[in-house]
Amino acid sequence: MKTAIIGLGNIGRQVALGLIAGGESVIVADHGPNKASDFAKASKGKAQAVSVATAIEDADIIVLAVYFNAIKELLAEYRGKLAGKIVVDPSNPVGPNGSGGFKKTIPQDQSSGEMLASLLPTGTRLVKAFGTVSAGSLKTGARHTPDPYVLFYASDDRDAGNAVAELIKASGFAPVRVGGINQSIRLEVFGELHEFGKLGKLVTANEASAFV
Repeated sequence: MKTAIIGLGNIGRQVALGLIAGGESVIVADHGPNKASDFAKASKGKAQAVSVATAIEDADIIVLAVYFNAIKELLAEYRGKLAGKIVVDPSNPVGPNGSGGFKKTIPQDQSSGEMLASLLPTGTRLVKAFGTVSAGSLKTGARHTPDPYVLFYASDDRDAGNAVAELIKASGFAPVRVGGINQSIRLEVFGELHEFGKLGKLVTANEASAFV
């Protein structure tokens, strides 16, 4: 299956680097004029830089590593090309709180995962993944020994979840499914399974069993 990472900011770039380190080839796209092409040049043939439209059209799995509102715009713009695709949502609906910290930009009892799932066309499968830790932890926590650290994910579709679980493994982490998309709020910032929530740190599979 072809995997595309759209958005090469902190999270998207690290997801792409992690997959490449695990032997995967990826498609990369970014609205910035040179980000994708520069990344591809540095990847020694492991990444192909294309337009956002081409990435969505060519890939089977699409990681939308952009801000929550930008994901909503992409889903609306490319709705006709998403049928049959697996869409990966790493988003965290937060913004500055004016005091040097962050706050949720949607109601406290809602999740970006569930909101995005409601916007997908029929036949498109959503997996919440790769957003439960910081970009720094995606880098430093990969391939931890002797026990790998966990990346939690959620999906209503088992096959889609399994496909993304393989990407999590390739990126150097242990995949742990927490349930369907209705569990997304647990995986987002301030949630009980997020590094910047109740969990507070990277955990191994054995440690994670106390939370899932």
